Order: sequence, then C-alpha cells, then structure tokens
Amino acid sequence: MSALLRGRREFLEISRIAGRFPRATAPILPADTAEVSVWCSNDYLGMGQAPAVLEAVKKAVDENGAGSGGSRNISGTNRYHMQLEVELAALHRKDAALLFSTGYTTNSGALPILAGRFPGTVVFSDEKNHASIIDGIRQSRAEKRIFRHNDADHLAELLAAADPDRPKMIVAESIYSMDGDVAPLAEIADLARRYHALTYLDEVHAVGMYGPRGAGVAAQQGLENEFDVIMGTLAKGFGTIGGYIAGSAPLVEAVRMFSPYFIFTTSLPPAMAAGALAAVRHLTTSETEREILHRNAAFTHQLLDDRRIPYVSAMSHIVSVFVGDEAKCRTASSILLHRHGIYVQPIDAPSVRPGHAVLRATPSATHQEAEIVRFADALDDIWKELDLPRATAGRLVAEMTE
Repeated sequence: MSALLRGRREFLEISRIAGRFPRATAPILPADTAEVSVWCSNDYLGMGQAPAVLEAVKKAVDENGAGSGGSRNISGTNRYHMQLEVELAALHRKDAALLFSTGYTTNSGALPILAGRFPGTVVFSDEKNHASIIDGIRQSRAEKRIFRHNDADHLAELLAAADPDRPKMIVAESIYSMDGDVAPLAEIADLARRYHALTYLDEVHAVGMYGPRGAGVAAQQGLENEFDVIMGTLAKGFGTIGGYIAGSAPLVEAVRMFSPYFIFTTSLPPAMAAGALAAVRHLTTSETEREILHRNAAFTHQLLDDRRIPYVSAMSHIVSVFVGDEAKCRTASSILLHRHGIYVQPIDAPSVRPGHAVLRATPSATHQEAEIVRFADALDDIWKELDLPRATAGRLVAEMTE
C-alpha cells in the first residue's frame, strides 16, 4: 500500500466566494486568517460567478431539477443541450457540435472514432499534447507519430515520410496548459492542406478568451476554416463544466453514433448546460472580460520582468513562473499561501519534465491591479529568500526550460 501512495498529491480545500472571486476561504489556514487570493483557477474570465450564468442555472434547476436523468439517447437530452450545441456550432462556424460531460472525456471519446474508424490512419501528435489527447489516440489504435513541441519543420518531415496514400490526422492544442505557449497554427494548417490531413485542434485554454466572439486562437488568426474539428471546454472560459467538439455534420455524427463516452455517460445536468449557454451567449457579444484578462496578463508579465522573475512564455494569459527545483517550488507555493494568502499550485513531474517545476499562475479577469502587484512583490521576496535564479536581461525565459 505504501508503494501505491508514494508521490501522492495533496489537495487544498478552498471555498470560492461567489461574486468576490478570486477571493476564497481555506480551512487549512487559521480561523482568523484573511481570505486567500486564488491564482491558479481555470475560471479565467470569472464566468462561474457571472449574474447571467447564475440566474440561468437557478432557473433551470427550478424547471428541471438537479440531474438530467440519463444518457443523451435515453431520456437525457434536454432543450438546453440542444440549444447549446447549436450555439457552439455557430461560435466556431461549423455545421454541428456535440456535448460531452467533461473536456477530458471529449478528447478520450472523439479521437478514437475520428482516428480509429478510418483504416490505416496515421496520427501526428504534438509531444506536449494533453493526457486526454494521448488517451484518445491510444484508444484509437491508430499508428501515431510524435512531433517535437510546436516544431512545424519536424511535423513536415514526419508527414513527408509517411505513405501518401494513408489517411492522416494532425492533433494539436492552440494554447498549451502548462507553458502557456501558442501553436504555429498557420504552419500546421498549411501542412494539413499539403498532405491532405484531417486536423483536430484542442482550444480548451482559448475558447471564450481569444478571437472574435471568443471563438479561439484559430479564429483570432483567421484560420478557423482550416481546422476540421475544434475541441473546446465549458469549464474554463465559460465557467461551468463540460466539453464539446464542433465540425462538419458527418464527422460529428460519427462521434455521436459510435463514441461510448457519449453513448453510455449520463449527460450534463440541464442547469449546467443552461449556465454554459448563458456564458457562451454573453461572451459572443461582450469584449469586456477578454480585454481585462489580457490587460491583467500583460501587467503580470511586466511586473515579473521588472523583478527578473522567470516565466516560461509571454504568449498567453497562462503565466507559468519557472522555479525548476521541485522541492523549492513546493516551498514557494507554501510560503505564498501561509505568509501572503496567495494560492498557486506547484506543478511538477509528470505534468512537466522533471527539474522543470513551475508555479502555474493564472491572472484572471477578476483580479485587481493591486492584487497583481502584491503577487509580484511576494514572488520577489521568495526569490530572495530561497535564492532562486533570476531571469537574465536580454535572455529569453524559454531558454531556462530547455
């Protein structure tokens, strides 16, 4: 039993304060301790406490009760599910969309069908793709080729070496969750056209936050029509729970008909679908939340630059503060929480490479400028106390992670 528990992860219990997030309470702290400021939430835009979302959830609970009552094909399809799928398809300018209960099960459920039901398919997958993508490709039993992270030249080499007559699929993420860097989507789209490859783009950390109407990075770059399947989540920018794919009607229908993750899973509670629907509709018309998010991310990067605190990438709103040493990263996280009332989860192997531990910070649209300054100042103090390496002037932070 002790072997099974080796390396066990610790979970911090917190209670988000609706309407005042990122403020939360943490029972682990003394009763007289002030509220903590959460700096590692994926509720990037604060839609989990948006009045329109909460009202939609409450209304749906009053109308339909707590649960959906079954899987989608056995009494579990509600009008909110149908409306949400229509809204998501329109968001990505695709023919159809399909809801899953979580983002993880979306990738695990869709990829085995899209990659596995076309005989001889070769899947080309970025080496830093999420565990759910790896799981889905594994279940497809398709032959796979792993290309170096965000390396379009390596992807081109692998595509050129493959049998030209075999079906091909390229799978990538637009924004990578641990580093916060952005994929070379234009190059990937160009290679897909050249080698006639199906494209599957995970926009989990982009939908709601980037592009016109919050449609993601591909839309922001004018490339949404270049990607056959867009995968997204409702649990981050949209502040609720669930996942989805959007694409052509035949591809979406194939997943709907054959994916056991869709067929045999109880559907999203109507209240969650209603809340997500309200969030999607709001963010398709409002730029306010996105503007604040990106302003806060840029301000965080600026303050860290001023203090020479290293971070992995400045390409997105995910600010992974680079520590390296795993024990010191856990210590830094503990100091932030217990001394400064700032909660940032330390991230180490296997989520990142051994020796590349980070404090994965996520300045959100709900953080105030004073909170960001306090966060940067706290890190500066910790860097002095723990004698952590500073970023060198003129040197790319990314070099420290190579």
